[in-house]
Amino acid sequence: MYHPFVGPFDPCPPKLVKTYVTPPNLFIQFQPMCLPQFSPYEALRLGTLWPELYSSYEPKC
Repeated sequence: MYHPFVGPFDPCPPKLVKTYVTPPNLFIQFQPMCLPQFSPYEALRLGTLWPELYSSYEPKC
């Protein structure tokens, strides 16, 4: 979360707080051995086998 610059002459109403999500695979350089795993059904539903690489998507609406 960050607070962007709001100029005095911006034509649109400003968004005072913006958020972003970084994917967790940016922070794991090599896959460690013996990571916990989701069940096959849950892995297909969530899109990854490993809980450490799962990042939920929360829509704004």
